[in-house]
Amino acid sequence: MRSAPAAKWRAAADIGGTFTDLLLTDSESGNYVIGKVLTDHADPASAVIRGLGSLMADASITGPDIRTVTHATTLVTNALIERKGASVALMITEGFRDALFIGREHRYDMYDVLLQKPDPLVRRRDVFEVPERVLADGTVLRPLDEAAIRKVADELRSRGTDAVAVCLLHAYRFPQHELRVRELLQEEVPDVLLALSHEVVSEQREYERALTTVANAYVLDVVDRYLGQLEKQLTRLGYERELLIMLSSGATATTKTARSLPVRLIESGPAAGALAAGYASKRIGSPNLLSFDMGGTTAKACLIENGRPRIASDLEVDRRERFKRGSGLPLKATSVDLIEIGAGGGSIARVDRFGLLQVGPDSAGSDPGPACYGLGGTEPTVTDADLILGYLDPTFFLGGEMELTVSAAESALRKVAEPLGLDVPRAAWVIHQVVNENMANAARIHAAERGRSLDALPLFAQGGAGPVHAYRVAMSLGIHKIIAPLGAGVGSTIGLLAAPPAFDFVRTAVDRVRALDWDLAVRLITEMEDEGRRLLSGSGVEPRTVTSEISADMRLVGQAHEIQVDLPGWRPSPDDGETLEQAFMDTYTSLFERTPPDVSVELINWRVRVFGPDPALRLVGTSTDRGAVPDVSAAKKRERLAYFPEAGGFVPTPVYDRYRLMAGSGVIGPAIIEERESSLVIGPGSRAQVLEGNDMLVETPA
Repeated sequence: MRSAPAAKWRAAADIGGTFTDLLLTDSESGNYVIGKVLTDHADPASAVIRGLGSLMADASITGPDIRTVTHATTLVTNALIERKGASVALMITEGFRDALFIGREHRYDMYDVLLQKPDPLVRRRDVFEVPERVLADGTVLRPLDEAAIRKVADELRSRGTDAVAVCLLHAYRFPQHELRVRELLQEEVPDVLLALSHEVVSEQREYERALTTVANAYVLDVVDRYLGQLEKQLTRLGYERELLIMLSSGATATTKTARSLPVRLIESGPAAGALAAGYASKRIGSPNLLSFDMGGTTAKACLIENGRPRIASDLEVDRRERFKRGSGLPLKATSVDLIEIGAGGGSIARVDRFGLLQVGPDSAGSDPGPACYGLGGTEPTVTDADLILGYLDPTFFLGGEMELTVSAAESALRKVAEPLGLDVPRAAWVIHQVVNENMANAARIHAAERGRSLDALPLFAQGGAGPVHAYRVAMSLGIHKIIAPLGAGVGSTIGLLAAPPAFDFVRTAVDRVRALDWDLAVRLITEMEDEGRRLLSGSGVEPRTVTSEISADMRLVGQAHEIQVDLPGWRPSPDDGETLEQAFMDTYTSLFERTPPDVSVELINWRVRVFGPDPALRLVGTSTDRGAVPDVSAAKKRERLAYFPEAGGFVPTPVYDRYRLMAGSGVIGPAIIEERESSLVIGPGSRAQVLEGNDMLVETPA
């Protein structure tokens, strides 16, 4: 009796604000199929199952043929922004009850007397002080008052609290009191979900640590229920292996990790897009580029350096002002370093009370969606504008599965056109340009904050709307090369399959670099590496393939904030402070373009990233491939009027079938190159050429 063939297919699913993107690939042959379906916000798992089931039918496979499913979701971000999490209480060391409400003294706009910040995720009446005190050196100044904990438990029970965040002073180094609080609460209120700060954030700074722990507790139930539902529905499809989840750091982890630390999923989808750009940068031989990922709800910009996005030790959500750091909730969660703004295909345009056009950040999403979707939306959006400008084919949206209604788009755009005194096409062009400039400004800020210049970098365009807007964004930034991959509309799913299994750890150990306790440093780094290996081993990673990277958070003595210093290939050894200081100097100079003053350097945190090997990923075909042809004219589908002001307005523009353009084929702009999930728009004077790996290189006018 022959055994069943080994599962060889890998699946990826990324739930976005408007669409859910899917990819299914044969890991042996490299053949793949891709899909895009509207996101169901009432039941987001259903879009994954519906889309994946359709792809499985296209590939003629069943659930047991799939080896892995990797998933990214905006669920955590949405729950935090929309305030749709659990009822949470915070237990904090006595005397620190108002830490979350005081926050930082920093004002993100010192001249705004009406300055606003997001409300905390917990009410002040739900913050309970814990009688205890452990000093920074581990000395117990005041023992934990267990009777007081039991009294709080009674109050939690009477209020029907869903989840509790526990954040005690210096628990990041000495967690014994937090551990005992957990034991007591589990005895008294066993149904309450718990998040302990030393497990969520193992570093100092009471405000950020408490805020992150509360955020983690706030979404514990949301994520647990969602993942449970998704796993059950995958089982009905016949898939019974481990579901992998994309973390904000660009690593994949099991659902066990995602359930206990859901705050690490905040930038799940955007991280996948950045990884897709990193994967492509190696394929095209351009290790440094700017990733531009524009979907239905948001746009993301991320610098790719040496084939990888930079990893940041914190992030900010729910900003009041899109470009102002400090106007949101600062969380201590490792994340791909990117900038994200509310500028997507569904972003709503309106004229404000000053008569100025504003686009976003609010979005029509998938329900009701842009007006042209014909699903009940009436507000003017970026997609409506792109349709009126001729950049989208109303009969070929999603490969013809979804027909767009031009008259509905025109009707919606009149809400903007009439107050501005413009006709509908001109209003559409203004919307298109405003959103392009918003994205270009975001990219400039992202690069400037990291001491980088953009003009020499290619722009990597992905997402359903990315290729439509990439040309104008690149022109605004002074970028003259654009890379548009095949399947750009579902680019983030490629990042999901290219991501390695990994874990990130941090330990606080404050000391001057020239007087470091090297025994402590070795112990902390070894502990983190050993814990990472255990976790990866539990995920099925071979121990011999595990690698680790060390970095440190350092600053000049007297400074309030530190910078992250990467230490590639470095191992701790006694009296190696000079090496650490030089690494700090180099990083500082690169960021701020000036040499730091002659002041002692201190180390705040050690960081370790432990990761397995990058998954093997080959993508060599698609089920929608209709056969490339050597004659470019044979790939031409038709001409349609599209708006290019350099050419005088609406001009007949050739439309090409992306799947019929073979490597080496060249197209002169203006032109539109269509594929099922996205359309690449290039302006007059541009030239596009298909590269060997099926990526398309666009060279804009100098």
